[in-house]
Amino acid sequence: MLDRKFAADQQRYRTMRNEELRDSFVVNGLMREGELMLTLSDIDRGIVGSAVPTQTPLEFSSFDELGGGAFTARREVGVINIGGSGTIRVGEDAFALDRLDSLYIGRGEHTVQFASDDAADPARYYLVSYPAHTAYPSKLVKQAEANRIDLGEKATCNERTIFQPLRPGIIESCQLVMGFTSLAEGSVWNTFPPHTHDRRSEFYFYFDLSEEARVFHFMGRPDELKALPLSNEEAALSPSWSMHCGVGSGAYSFIWSMGGENQEFDDMDHVPQAALA
Repeated sequence: MLDRKFAADQQRYRTMRNEELRDSFVVNGLMREGELMLTLSDIDRGIVGSAVPTQTPLEFSSFDELGGGAFTARREVGVINIGGSGTIRVGEDAFALDRLDSLYIGRGEHTVQFASDDAADPARYYLVSYPAHTAYPSKLVKQAEANRIDLGEKATCNERTIFQPLRPGIIESCQLVMGFTSLAEGSVWNTFPPHTHDRRSEFYFYFDLSEEARVFHFMGRPDELKALPLSNEEAALSPSWSMHCGVGSGAYSFIWSMGGENQEFDDMDHVPQAALA
């Protein structure tokens, strides 16, 4: 199924209630066993989704909202597996993904099929898709092959490790950049001070939280800060005009993905703490 989500602009969000903010900027209901879940956002026409195959594989369908034809006919896709091992078939090619392995799927008229090695411990594929103007080769990136950056300090509660598997220098893509961050035990801030990047949007998918734990995802303009409490395996959509950062009730992990005009990871404008209101 393909859901639709329409984001509020930088003026209307200021007066929205929590429920209205979630309707605009939060994707929930992901990671349902035996289902392929997709949500199309009007933020850069990005798609957030998941596939959790159990007994039988799951396959992309054709959607009128995307112009018909193959799902990847005019799109590229990034996938990160947060579950058991599995295989993704792109046309005639098969890619085996263990936990925290990543796959870039290039544009093309090919079928894409998601499978698990063990239905009792299924693969849990999180995926993001953006429109693509040309075709680049599909490529598997194992966790050990991702660019690794260790950042933060215990003193500021933001000690974390960033893994960059789908980025320039490792894969070629039209606009998609994607990876994941894991916080060290005792750290709770994923980035602080917050930042914006007007040249691209960013989607956050939070995972490895306990059932009762929450992450507070901060968004909006610096002079009108809003907080979205998120539970395990929910995603926050951050438009290019919105600053973003997050703090959890304990350590957690999240997958970040970006699409837009610039693929440079450090392309961001930091917001001074004193400017927050």
